[in-house]
Amino acid sequence: MRQRSLFGILPADRLDGLLRQVEEAEYAVGDVIYSTGERRSSVFTLRSGYIKLLRFLPDGQQRIVRLLKPSCTFGLEALMGDSYGHSAVVLERAAVCRISTAAIDGLRRNTPALHDQLMRRWQIALEEADAWLTELSTGKAPQRFSRLLCRMVDANGLAPLFSREDLGAMLAVTPEHASRMVVDFRRNGAIVDVSPGRCRCNVTILARLAAGGE
Repeated sequence: MRQRSLFGILPADRLDGLLRQVEEAEYAVGDVIYSTGERRSSVFTLRSGYIKLLRFLPDGQQRIVRLLKPSCTFGLEALMGDSYGHSAVVLERAAVCRISTAAIDGLRRNTPALHDQLMRRWQIALEEADAWLTELSTGKAPQRFSRLLCRMVDANGLAPLFSREDLGAMLAVTPEHASRMVVDFRRNGAIVDVSPGRCRCNVTILARLAAGGE
């Protein structure tokens, strides 16, 4: 976990002191970690589970603008004194580390390597946002669904399979359309062994569908 941590570059003696300022918490599905516009002074790292970053349309509909996986750092806008730009809501039971921006600022002034690490985390977040925009907002819905699964599949070929409502919010389709796509993907063998919250993926078929193949 240290290797993936925001503070993994710190020497052991300084890391031990910092860990006393880190709060660990577990959240259930549907819990809101923070809301859009909320002004707080904490940054978060996701240890396990999945979190969705939401924005709400004028008509009240929600759009999932990014999905967070374990080791992701989020809420970085708090370091700039800004309010949170999204609502962070738990998709799958999550373990989260939280640290105050005051603690980070104290370290950042005396540890140039931490500043560099923060800049890398900003860059990763920007790259993820760009990828979400280009991969999951263009092309036909089956292409977008394939790209989503390709991004989420692990080394064992397993990927999370979220609710039809959440899939619809990620892919900008109705829940009914999302449900039909899951059925179609099971029929064509792109996903198999579907269980609550999980599926096994055929990455070869998914890659073909993601590229626009039939």
